[in-house]
Amino acid sequence: MGFFLLQVPDTSKLVNAAAAAAQQAPQKINLWSLLDKGGWIMYPLYLLLAAAIFVFFERLIAISKASRIDANFMSIIRDNIMSGNISAARNLAKNTDNPVARIIDKGIQRIGKPIDSIEKSMENVGKLEMYKMERNLSILSLISGIAPMFGFLGTIVGMIQLFYEINSTGNFELSVIAGGIYVKMITSGSGLIIGLIAYVAHNFLTAQVDKTANKMEAASAEFLDVLQEPTR
Repeated sequence: MGFFLLQVPDTSKLVNAAAAAAQQAPQKINLWSLLDKGGWIMYPLYLLLAAAIFVFFERLIAISKASRIDANFMSIIRDNIMSGNISAARNLAKNTDNPVARIIDKGIQRIGKPIDSIEKSMENVGKLEMYKMERNLSILSLISGIAPMFGFLGTIVGMIQLFYEINSTGNFELSVIAGGIYVKMITSGSGLIIGLIAYVAHNFLTAQVDKTANKMEAASAEFLDVLQEPTR
């Protein structure tokens, strides 16, 4: 009768292999610690991000407020003018706080003058209202342009430092070079992300301004039509 011997594996080798695999496994990097490795150039980028967020929400609130127009506003103005109650129309326009009302108020003040003069006065008010809505939007445009440049500047400075250290120490190990490069690329990535955020924010707010401008033009055209109706 034969006997079969069972070979028991060496558990110490398995434990050592598992420990080595665990050491070789890539470690997860915390986002904040990763950004902290970007160096001093990250602080201007943080300021640019904070400025972009502040300008976006400040302009969003202002533009949203300017675009709130009562659907019955022009109908009431029309009825008052057609009935000859100019003072009531003026009081309504004067007590309504939005660009359309201020344009109409200027037109009401010029009633009795030639249509071209009334239209020109309303256009001037419209330009001022457009300037008020577009104020500070250029800051977002500026941030979208200079944030990536700051990021690239940080990467270039970091690469110069990295190669200087390699040249000084003579350490050409791939792990050292790769580790230094990925750290220096953090500023470029951050700059591009901040620039993209500012670019999207600028275009979104510009679209909202254009919508409000269309409402202003439509109200101005309707008001001029009302003034010419009695003469038809």
